Amino acid sequence: MFKRIKSPYLRYGLIAICSLTVALIVFVLSIYFGAWGRLPSNKQLSHLQYQKASEVYTADSVLIGKYYLYDRQPIPYESFPRHLLDALIAIEDERFFSHSGIDYPSLFRVAFKTVLMQDQSSGGGSTLTQQLAKNLFPRKRRKPVYIIIHKIKEMIIASRLEDIYSKQEILTHYLNTVSFGDNTFGIESASLKFFNKRAIHLKIEEAATLVGMLKATYGYNPRIFPKKGFNRRNLVLKSMTRNGFLTEEERDSIAKIPLKLDYREFDHNQGLAPYFREEVRKQLQKWNTAEKEKGNDYNIYTSGLKIYTTLDYTMQMLAEETMSKHVKSLQRKFEKSYGSKAPWIQDKKLIEKLVRKTQTYQKLKASGWGENEIMDSLRQKRKMELADWDGKKMIEASVLDSISHYMKFLNTGSLTIDAGNGAVKTWIGGINYKYFKYDHISQSKRQVGSTFKPILYTAALENGIAPCTYFSAQEVAYKNLEGWSPSNSGKKDETYLNYSMEEALSNSVNTVAVKILEKTGILETIEQAKMMGITAKLPDKPSLALGTGEIRLDQLAGAYASYVNDGRPVKPYLIQTITDQKDSILTVFEPKIAKKQAFSEENRQIMLQMMKSTVDKGTASRIRSTYTLKNHLAGKTGTTQNNKDAWFVALTPKLVHVTWVGLDNHEIGFKSTTLGQGANAALPIFALWFQKLNQDTSFNAITNAKFEKPDETVVQKLDCQPVKRDGFFKRLFKNPKKKKTKRFKNRNSNP
Repeated sequence: MFKRIKSPYLRYGLIAICSLTVALIVFVLSIYFGAWGRLPSNKQLSHLQYQKASEVYTADSVLIGKYYLYDRQPIPYESFPRHLLDALIAIEDERFFSHSGIDYPSLFRVAFKTVLMQDQSSGGGSTLTQQLAKNLFPRKRRKPVYIIIHKIKEMIIASRLEDIYSKQEILTHYLNTVSFGDNTFGIESASLKFFNKRAIHLKIEEAATLVGMLKATYGYNPRIFPKKGFNRRNLVLKSMTRNGFLTEEERDSIAKIPLKLDYREFDHNQGLAPYFREEVRKQLQKWNTAEKEKGNDYNIYTSGLKIYTTLDYTMQMLAEETMSKHVKSLQRKFEKSYGSKAPWIQDKKLIEKLVRKTQTYQKLKASGWGENEIMDSLRQKRKMELADWDGKKMIEASVLDSISHYMKFLNTGSLTIDAGNGAVKTWIGGINYKYFKYDHISQSKRQVGSTFKPILYTAALENGIAPCTYFSAQEVAYKNLEGWSPSNSGKKDETYLNYSMEEALSNSVNTVAVKILEKTGILETIEQAKMMGITAKLPDKPSLALGTGEIRLDQLAGAYASYVNDGRPVKPYLIQTITDQKDSILTVFEPKIAKKQAFSEENRQIMLQMMKSTVDKGTASRIRSTYTLKNHLAGKTGTTQNNKDAWFVALTPKLVHVTWVGLDNHEIGFKSTTLGQGANAALPIFALWFQKLNQDTSFNAITNAKFEKPDETVVQKLDCQPVKRDGFFKRLFKNPKKKKTKRFKNRNSNP
């Protein structure tokens, strides 16, 4: 055929063109049949699966967190506002509805301008369908030689996608998979991150801003480069006008609107309730393991689950605000009380002890470094970030400096549950999750101090001790306990005083508590605690009366719930339901309420009256005097030895609220009882929070709730003189300057 062409130039030119065409066809066919990597089949493309973030919601349906490998939240086509789709098509693919996956005019434009004329502004020529192919099957090889291979692969996949899906479905898949940078995928996640709203609620200028980012997710990021983001947004608006989606007047009006973000990053270290979200994650992992044993293959990071928790959004927000306000103020007083003689300044042995627990020290030790070498290394100063209540700053500091800095911080655990079923309403595991990961609700066991006394008193009542039984407040040295002599924190001389149980509890009289334990029995008291849901191993020693047992905060809350829940303790729970992405329920979590009453109804009412007295006139009376709360409240304060732990448990008709304040390092306590007692260190966290609830009418059902009126028999049993003074002859033979000595006679055995 080519021999008939007389001109050799034309003949060889045609041969070259035909050869190139054949080579190109062979090359394309080699890609089509998988010589350069297998292409997805129609069957694979018909069942597209991509990783989806799981979402965590409060009980009132507020999104507070996500668990993900890729931050993606797919949504249906109906959730895309019309102007979002218009903006996308106008700037990215004007002929989207007329092509079949490949826009040949755009390809020729790119070939001519970009390849031949080296005009980089001509664009890439990829359709939305081709971009979807790229999103679904990311390019693995980045070398220039593979660009043409990738492009052809994406064209083939795009053609297959167009055969399988409608245009609406392609747009849906595209907007759910496209990257917006910062590990954010899909329009829903991007909308929540940049504007703190669902995609369906995006305004025209907001939709244009996000669509404008797609050309260069970093270069046009409106948070990093607001001016570039603004200009790119207006370019999208101009393109929408050119394509008939906006009028000139509409574009001019919208283009003048300032770029305003409401940026919200779903960071596990930040945001509302980080300790709570971490505990939910841990419980989800246990649930996931159990589901796998049933044959259900869920993944909390990729399956797009929706986790509806028990948390109350507003309650939690107010709880975090009031905790920060109080602990920040308390921290200043705490540091001032120690002054220049503070252990984090002077106690070198303690600092070095903490250093030896660090990973840095352990790694150097394992590498064969000597003690002096390690310490010299850890004393080397470098630039590091240190945080306090006023924020964070970069300073020159060593590892030792960092340890001494953070070891001085007061920490807290604070929990609110529904007294009727144990649903967690607020959860604060510490002061700052980024710097203090240890959760003082789910992980910590601390001595509970006088907050154990109501359990002891309940055991006493259950074992037949009448509430108007009087116990001497005189300090006693117990001979068979190596002279152990518990004392009271008050300064008044109580040698001649005898307290009723109500008065002793409301004023937290230690000497009386030990005598009540002696009469009740240690084993009986421990058994009562078990019946109230306390599973921690308690010390079978007389010091149990003073709260030397170490109990988790959530267990204490569940036990106290029995006083307002018909004598039945509860187990605090965090998750209500788990659904799939389509809201089909996978699991419902039922409340765990004890079937048996832990004590009688009469004794429940008696204990509640006693704890009301604690708030009205006892150790927690500043709730009335300082914070002027007039609600129906009961409670108990607690302070442990050497002021290491400060506690307050509050009871309302609807809620149980437990707060602990102390230091992570148990070797440091408050300098004085005045500062470190439960009434001063822990109680204000509840009081300030409840003040906020009182100001919000949406909580009226909680704040206006009233305790039931006690039965007449209960009133009669508590109708006695609070304190009796020894008679003349008893006083005559008592020496107030000399402790009484005796043996501690436990009801069961002699220790």
